[in-house]
Amino acid sequence: MACEIGSQSGWIKWRFGFGQNLLRYFFLCHFVFFVTGHIRYSIPEEMRKGSPIGNVAQDLGLDLKRLRSGRARIVSAESVQYVELKADKGILAVKERIDREQLCGGTSPCSFSFEMILENPMEMHQITVEITDVNDHSPTFKRDSMHFEISESAANGARFPLATAEDLDVGVNGLKEYLLSENEHFAIKQHSNADGKKYAEMVLQKPLDRETNPNLSLKLIAVDGGTPQRSGTVNINVVVLDVNDNAPVFNQTFYKATVIENTLKNTYVTTVNASDADFGSNNIVTYYFSDLSSALGDLFKIDEKSGVILTAGPIDFEKDKKFELQIHAKDQGGLTDSCKVIIDVGDVNDNAPVISVMSFTSPVSEDSPPETTIAIFNVKDMDSGDNGQVSCKIEGTVPFKIKSNLKNYYTLITDSVLDRESVSEYNITVVATDNGAPPLSAKRIFNLKVSDVNDNAPVFSERVYRGFITENNSPGVSVIALKTKDPDENQNARISYILEGKSIAGSSVSEYVSVNAESGVIQAVRSFDYEQIKELVFIVKAQDGGSPPLSSNVTVKILIQDQNDNPPQVLYPVQTGGSVVAEMVPRSADVGYLVTKVVAVDVDSGQNAWLSYKLQKATDRALFEVGSQNGEIRTIRQVTDKDAVKQRLTVIVEDNGQPSRSATVIVNVAVADSFPEVLSEFTDFPHDKEYNNNLTFYLVLALAVVSFLFITCLVVIISVKIYRWRQSRILYHSNLPVIPYYPPRYSDTLGTGTLPHVYNYEVCRTTDSRKSDNKFGGAGGQNVLIMDPSSTGTMQRIQSEKSILDEPDSPLEVKKTKSKLVLHSFLYHLFYILSFL
Repeated sequence: MACEIGSQSGWIKWRFGFGQNLLRYFFLCHFVFFVTGHIRYSIPEEMRKGSPIGNVAQDLGLDLKRLRSGRARIVSAESVQYVELKADKGILAVKERIDREQLCGGTSPCSFSFEMILENPMEMHQITVEITDVNDHSPTFKRDSMHFEISESAANGARFPLATAEDLDVGVNGLKEYLLSENEHFAIKQHSNADGKKYAEMVLQKPLDRETNPNLSLKLIAVDGGTPQRSGTVNINVVVLDVNDNAPVFNQTFYKATVIENTLKNTYVTTVNASDADFGSNNIVTYYFSDLSSALGDLFKIDEKSGVILTAGPIDFEKDKKFELQIHAKDQGGLTDSCKVIIDVGDVNDNAPVISVMSFTSPVSEDSPPETTIAIFNVKDMDSGDNGQVSCKIEGTVPFKIKSNLKNYYTLITDSVLDRESVSEYNITVVATDNGAPPLSAKRIFNLKVSDVNDNAPVFSERVYRGFITENNSPGVSVIALKTKDPDENQNARISYILEGKSIAGSSVSEYVSVNAESGVIQAVRSFDYEQIKELVFIVKAQDGGSPPLSSNVTVKILIQDQNDNPPQVLYPVQTGGSVVAEMVPRSADVGYLVTKVVAVDVDSGQNAWLSYKLQKATDRALFEVGSQNGEIRTIRQVTDKDAVKQRLTVIVEDNGQPSRSATVIVNVAVADSFPEVLSEFTDFPHDKEYNNNLTFYLVLALAVVSFLFITCLVVIISVKIYRWRQSRILYHSNLPVIPYYPPRYSDTLGTGTLPHVYNYEVCRTTDSRKSDNKFGGAGGQNVLIMDPSSTGTMQRIQSEKSILDEPDSPLEVKKTKSKLVLHSFLYHLFYILSFL
């Protein structure tokens, strides 16, 4: 292996030799050039796939981890990608077969360039690979044979141009020389064009003798300089003609012409002219191209009689900028002359710019800072001069701009902060325009999607939500649905609803309502009672699923609507279970006399609480009436002596709900002027003999306690008891009915009526001692008399504020009051004793 180091700074060239059997078949040159991210390699053509080209990581000074993390990749504008990058090793290797002749033709040196892209941060390194030639092609002739007709009078030194051989290889492997088979008449002379292309002429060294040798057969051999050496052969047939001693002569050695690319077929280029001094048929000159083996025959043609050169095919300035034609003139005697025609090709702006995308990132986050790189692209224009000068711009108004740091390379970056909620997708149209006349342009659309960032909190559609639910609802019924909007998307817009921890009436809000975490539907957890709670006020939080999550709160008010689920409650007159309450009406009462007033309430609200009063039954309907709105019971005629003392009224209290509910109260009225008259009507009731064993036990125990307290306090209160016993003796012998205690705090809410409020009296009796105390208060007026039908002598207390009397619904209920009266007696004695203490 041999190593050869060049004199230029920054690059190294290697040459590998192999054994004699391979005869130095090929050599490999590694060429590395370090200039700000640009390296250059040199390899021979026809290398096997997978063959290493160079260590990119080492040559660029990059770590292998950087190649992997940056997702190193190769981007090429070529249609075929000849190399590949092994990022795990940092090695550049051959991917496809490389044929230098196919890639570059006759151009030397031959190379192709591509870019290596790294991300995070984004880097770009340009790599050029030069393809060196291998002697894999032999020189070839387009003709199988050449035919010459030469006069025997041709002088020594006469030249006869030979066909040119083509060798696709270049350099030392290209065409080296021409050899002519041994003969005594001709020698070969080699020449080179301005472009270095070799051609040969056959020179007559010894005059021809048609009579001795009318035909000659020669071989022209083209040899290249490669190792091993390759060659190509063509046969030359020479026919010796009779004497023609004047050859055609061109009036110019060089002709120059200009043709514009893309010109039409058969467009005139120039005319060549040659003259022959001979006469007759020897004076006729024909013109032809000397080098029919080249591709020029497809581009130009010549009129063999007139010498006019025309275009035969499309001319492309980007492929060939100049043509050099060899034109020969031949007379009928076979004498020839040659000249050169140099044709310059004029450029036309016929190539639009080509945009090649090296890298494009989509989607991009909406919180990306300004000047974030979106794409890197390359713009090329095959034209030259102003026609190849390109400028780039963005169509429309978008928050992006273009920067250029390297020639023909551009970077598409953001110009401001993006907002996905405003614009979630951009179609960025990049226009590349050259400076030709007229200018040509190319467009490339970048479809950029903006990815979401959780930068928007959920927003409720209302500031305060109000819902309604009727009381006595079923648990789980939906009350109201909350609606929110979150302009974010996907997980950032996924909203969850949460009850905030505020208590209602001392209980957690979750004991009253629940909220569906996904739909925001609020449901009742329990059945509500309007009479207990009329309104629920709580807070619901809406929280999205972003990271970190964003949330907002809203106040929810649920108003509970009333149902007519409560019947009216009668407050007055009080209905007791074991006594008869009667209102006293004097016989002297006039029309409109206020007997009493039925007082009732309804805990419902609204029209469900509107009450009306009706008289359902009465002993004498012609005597009393009930006010439908106020419940007042009044006389509708004058009371007479014929009216019964005991009057029983049944009053219905009805609300205004749908359906309506009602309550019934019984009012007993005593039509009398004195108590004895009343007592005779209300005392004849049988005694109840049914006792409850458990209740008797507790009553006996209570009496024992009362007796103990009574004996203890007897010394202190004996004098007072004696006095009260004497006052109550009269009532004791009259066998008065038991009168339960009624609270004295009731008052007429409407402030109307004729019943006095100041008359009070008490009747107190003891069971065992057969003694009773009677206490009468001052002031006259109508009296309320409450009578107990039992004859056990239990102590009773009678108090009247508004002539309120009560009576059981039936005599059977009166019989069941004995046990209750004993308990009342115990409570009275206890209260009485404690008051003295």
